[in-house]
Amino acid sequence: MNITFIGFGKVAFNLVDIIQSRDIVFLTSKENRSESTIDLINKSNVQVCDTFMQAIESADIVISVNTPSKAIEVAKSYSKYCNGIFLDLNNISPKTALEINDLVDNFVDGAIIGKIDSKNPTIYLSGSKAEELLFLNDYLDIKVISDNVGDASRLKLLRSTYTKSLSALLIESYQLAQSLNLEDEFFNTLSLTEGDDFKEKSLSRINNTLKSSKRKAEELEEILDYFGNGDLEMVEAALKKLKQF
Repeated sequence: MNITFIGFGKVAFNLVDIIQSRDIVFLTSKENRSESTIDLINKSNVQVCDTFMQAIESADIVISVNTPSKAIEVAKSYSKYCNGIFLDLNNISPKTALEINDLVDNFVDGAIIGKIDSKNPTIYLSGSKAEELLFLNDYLDIKVISDNVGDASRLKLLRSTYTKSLSALLIESYQLAQSLNLEDEFFNTLSLTEGDDFKEKSLSRINNTLKSSKRKAEELEEILDYFGNGDLEMVEAALKKLKQF
């Protein structure tokens, strides 16, 4: 089986490292790639084709792992060469997933839940061909939601309404505790109900959110655009908070 990656960042690098099988050959191309991407390709156990067209034509599965803003462009450019399943693992909106579905045969909507460099990532899938990817459960945690393209992306957005809003609240509470010189006590009291590793996980979440506040704010804007902002008061508040960082 041949699996081709369009784009080759941390997601592709991690998946190639995790999926170890004599029956699977990974392909990609250095065509128009950045130096950092080429460096990752060189470090990975992946076969390099001269062009993406060559890599895609021989693929049983094509995985798009670029950026959300390029997802439709990639589908338009390369789907015509794809004879197998076309899986999008970019953090795209349900609207984008449906647009790609109109362009691509055998499309599967995918959403990575949690850290992209996790050693046991969970991937949610939706689409009529999604169950054909269940063999990847030998290496990953694959969950098929439904036959409906867009459901995986919808679930990702729903999850983000909670996680990103919670992160904004956590930062606000932590900063207030710092202003009172009670940050250690703040975490100690919460650890009584949230678990012994709550402080470690919280500080990691705070640092991650502050480093990527712009991107996370954009994701909340996407949520408000998709679901409508009438009943999402907490998401609106979280967005306002993230824009302050």
